[in-house]
Amino acid sequence: MAMSRFAREIDAVLDAAEGKKTEELLISYKGVLYPSVLCCAETFQALDTMEVRKDDVFLAAYPKCGSNWIEHILNDLISAVLREEVPRIKHLQILEFGVPEKFQKIKSLPSPRLFTTHLNCDNIPKAVLGSNAKVLVLLRNPKDAAVSYYHFYNKNPGLPNVSSWDEFFQKFMSGEVCWNSYFDHALAWNKHMDKENIMIITYEEMKENLPQGVKQIAEFLGFSLPEEKIQSIAENATFESMSNKSQETHGKFGPILFRKGTVGDWKNLFTEAQSQEMDAKFEECLAGTKLGARLKYDKYCKY
Repeated sequence: MAMSRFAREIDAVLDAAEGKKTEELLISYKGVLYPSVLCCAETFQALDTMEVRKDDVFLAAYPKCGSNWIEHILNDLISAVLREEVPRIKHLQILEFGVPEKFQKIKSLPSPRLFTTHLNCDNIPKAVLGSNAKVLVLLRNPKDAAVSYYHFYNKNPGLPNVSSWDEFFQKFMSGEVCWNSYFDHALAWNKHMDKENIMIITYEEMKENLPQGVKQIAEFLGFSLPEEKIQSIAENATFESMSNKSQETHGKFGPILFRKGTVGDWKNLFTEAQSQEMDAKFEECLAGTKLGARLKYDKYCKY
């Protein structure tokens, strides 16, 4: 089956990454690390002045929390409402990826436009939170996010290899990974929990009842779709369905992106001491917050 345009683009990015030395794989912008094959300072600068429409849709998530999955669902929902296939132009959809010239192309995209970002909410364009644009914030429990990110670092030629899980765990805890600290990312969004145009969803809730999750997202966006359409979008978005099509949709990136798609995989890597260290970090940063409560930490992160 023919590869999508996005799959060809991402294959070219991975090929470019394989020619780079380890020290060339990352850039730092305002103290935060990013992959150099995808991000550049000029794009971050241009991002500050991006024009936002009131019917834009933004998906915000820390890396490896399921953003590719939910983006797929959002693309299908928008296609269903428009009754036409929406082209997936990844370097345009992910705010911080690509070159600054992309913002001219973005202006010509039809509404509703969908954008995804891993950026801390303090670093996304001010116009996003100052508008009525809908923002979907996706969370995942920090233990599974850390394990998934570790495997992603070591499988992805665009990121430097980490010698061991123990080394990565310390980097994750101190925020010395791309897009910085998981806990800072979550805390920043906690300030916006009660805004009407912001919806919080969790990876774990979506895994428990995908059709219900898809329906809630559609309602938040104001999309009125028949039950059978919601059901078919959910069936098209299972891990098995997306993984089976990954060669076509994501090219070489497919096996890197789609690993297990499960809840609780952290128990295979975390030592007791590491588990306790993260428990203490959660207690310090997120316990007692509304966002922390949504994560159901005791359910998903305790033995």
